Amino acid sequence: MKKQYLESGKIVGTHGIKGEVRIDPWCDSPQFLAAFDKLYLDDRGERFIEVKSRPHKNITLSKIKGIDNIDDAQRLRGKVVYINRDDIELGDGVNFVQDLIGLAVIDADTQQQYGVISDVLRTGANDVYEITDDNGKKYLAPVIDDVITERNIDEGFVLIRPMKGIFDDAD
Repeated sequence: MKKQYLESGKIVGTHGIKGEVRIDPWCDSPQFLAAFDKLYLDDRGERFIEVKSRPHKNITLSKIKGIDNIDDAQRLRGKVVYINRDDIELGDGVNFVQDLIGLAVIDADTQQQYGVISDVLRTGANDVYEITDDNGKKYLAPVIDDVITERNIDEGFVLIRPMKGIFDDAD
């Protein structure tokens, strides 16, 4: 089941004396997080803050409505912030990492299950799925069209055609 409210960053400190906070984005980029005008302080959407944000280097600076001094801003340090998945429309073939974690990884040809996605690594050229099998052994599979043939978030699986060496010893 997809989570409605997704972890997207953490308030790591203050900026200046007028109540701005620094948020370490856990999503694609500081620019992505800066696009939201409402961030949530819990994963149920019960507590939220209205923000006006801007990217700054590798963080997001946010001015929170009603927080006008450094002392009030400091009280929010360490809080995880969430976004509502309904507040963003993803392009075709783009998924939230949190939706991918836990998906079964299955061979497209033999139906053999290799394990589950335990992490998504960003390498620059393409993402890499970390796959953990039942024994805890980890494998890395590049997220490229030649390997990933289908992602089905709703059904809970990813079909792959593994390259030589991913799950077996290459010669």
